[in-house]
Amino acid sequence: MEQTKKEILESKGWKIGTVSEFLELTFEEIILVEIKLALSKNLKDQRQKIMTQSELATKIGSSQPRIAKAENGDPSVSLELLIRAILATGATPQDIGKIIAGVG
Repeated sequence: MEQTKKEILESKGWKIGTVSEFLELTFEEIILVEIKLALSKNLKDQRQKIMTQSELATKIGSSQPRIAKAENGDPSVSLELLIRAILATGATPQDIGKIIAGVG
């Protein structure tokens, strides 16, 4: 944000900050969100190369809407589902470790 715009907003009583500050997220919560988003993005990228959402859902015993939520970073999707889905696309545990290591 431009400094002048920030100064104008603050002079009118607005508080400027980040989403994590607004939500009062801890460092651990921020990293967890970033990990889930990185896994979601990777899932979508890898899945699109080899199968449909419906095919992946069938493969892991889930539903197509749930896969769509997983790929779009829906917070209701568990890490377990993300990891199972990524593994079902042919990824290895080492691949998942590299995704997580790239966060932060």
